[in-house]
Amino acid sequence: MSVMATVTVRQTGSPIRRKKDQRATLAGLGLNRMGRVSTLEDTPSVRGMIAKVAHMIEVVEG
Repeated sequence: MSVMATVTVRQTGSPIRRKKDQRATLAGLGLNRMGRVSTLEDTPSVRGMIAKVAHMIEVVEG
């Protein structure tokens, strides 16, 4: 049994005045409020979502 790697992200920017796809990406990451933290599986799709909204989040660990 293998353990999945995880990545933890924190929302640092507001989705106000952002495009709908960026707001949807934040929601997909489990973030919707400033300071909220979410732990996700470290997959290529999650990494792509993080890259898309990198200006509004920070990677805490992973």
